[in-house]
Amino acid sequence: MRHMCIRLHLRVNQGKKVELEHVILSASQKALRVNLNPDIYGTFAEIGAGQEVVRHFFRAGGASGTIAKAMSAYDKDFSDAIYGKEEKGRYVCKPRLINMLNHEYRLIEERLKRGEHSSKKFFAFADTVATINYQKTIQGHGWMGLKFQTSPDKAPNMVILHMRLHEMDALAQQASVGLLGVNLLYGCYFFFSKPKELILSLYDNLNRDQIEIDMVEMSGPDFDHVDNRLLSLHLVKNGMTDAVIFSPDGKNIQAADILYKKNILALRGSFRPVTKVNIDMIMKGFKLFEKEYKVDHNNVQVLFEITLNNLRAEGDIDEQDFLDRAEILCSLGQTVLISNYSKYFKLVEFFSKHTSRRMGIIVGTNMIMELFNEKYYRDLNGGILEAFGILFSRDLKIYVYPFKDASTGKLLTTKNCPVHPRLKPLYDYLIYNKRLVDISDYNPDVLDIYSKDALDMIQHGYEGWEELVPTYVDTIIKDNRLFGYSPSTPKNPDYEPPKRQNEQRLNPN
Repeated sequence: MRHMCIRLHLRVNQGKKVELEHVILSASQKALRVNLNPDIYGTFAEIGAGQEVVRHFFRAGGASGTIAKAMSAYDKDFSDAIYGKEEKGRYVCKPRLINMLNHEYRLIEERLKRGEHSSKKFFAFADTVATINYQKTIQGHGWMGLKFQTSPDKAPNMVILHMRLHEMDALAQQASVGLLGVNLLYGCYFFFSKPKELILSLYDNLNRDQIEIDMVEMSGPDFDHVDNRLLSLHLVKNGMTDAVIFSPDGKNIQAADILYKKNILALRGSFRPVTKVNIDMIMKGFKLFEKEYKVDHNNVQVLFEITLNNLRAEGDIDEQDFLDRAEILCSLGQTVLISNYSKYFKLVEFFSKHTSRRMGIIVGTNMIMELFNEKYYRDLNGGILEAFGILFSRDLKIYVYPFKDASTGKLLTTKNCPVHPRLKPLYDYLIYNKRLVDISDYNPDVLDIYSKDALDMIQHGYEGWEELVPTYVDTIIKDNRLFGYSPSTPKNPDYEPPKRQNEQRLNPN
């Protein structure tokens, strides 16, 4: 059989790393392998984008041993009669997908006697998809999922994902949905013990230009060890999407579900760990933001954003370090955004896909110096003006928190921020029009606090770091042994705190 090999993996063999070739099968090969397995048996229910997934299994041969039923409830009334009405009237949504999966899986259990199918591993596949419209003004997207057993005596697992379809032709989008569905079903059965491999396999015979996967969630007995926040990180890390969001309870959220028509306020940082200055920034920035006459204080979504650049500041991404940051932010009741947007105008573009309402970003004054540094825009044909055109053509305000230089003690605000004379007229224009707004009621007692200092003190067994972090954060760090904390770490008498460097000096714009 013909195959393609495009991914390399490593394994340990007698203490030596040996390269292994990962074989990527075609959709028809995957479908046939599933069909020839006598124990995999279930149903397909697809709404929108044709019957593209189940078509692969019918064409591969041997489908009678795999497919108990294939159906599509295109008509709204028929769909409602089967799966119930959706409260918000939306049919391409996560609740509809879950209703489909639960309904179809329940029917399998009710209609097939387990005694007569003792070796069967049941599954229910479902998707609800809207492809690009005829006028090409609305891009396609959809939800897809599988509820499945890995053993006849086990409770089922569930894997669901949200996809954005980027091709400009409905038939091409349908074909891509078909490939993704085959990859999902195959991956769930053959890679369920390796969740990262399962995620990577979703793009077999596909690429990001065709489909963007911006949310994935795994649950069930075989995924009890899986942290869905890590799955979010891997989506961004592997280039499957540029931004993912998870809620305070650690659940992955599709961006449109939480940002649609919201007033968005974002704070970017390392949060390694969260310090009192981070909390003062968000509290004082929020206070200014909610006073804006275009802001509905009941409709504000606050986001703590961590970029991949920030996660890679110490080298390759440390998953435990990421989870330590996430654990604290979630414990504080915050919604977290992980993005690949090193430049702020890209972040604002992302927000603008979901809302046209007023947005706000909180930054330190030192970040303003970086924002007005032209070297970061050399890859744009229009340079800094192109980036600022994207930033400020939206209803955006930037709230500027004062920065205290650790070496000089000088306090920087928008009034004395050093900006190149060539850009000073643009800078003055933005201040005059209140697009750059000083946070003036800051807490002066926290200006000397830097995450880097707190982290060094934690890792070197030094006392006093508790005073640098918000109430209860020290308890969270100690109870969960975050950031390498250990009560038995001996205090290093030769340790001297490093010269303070503000956490946001990474290329931030």
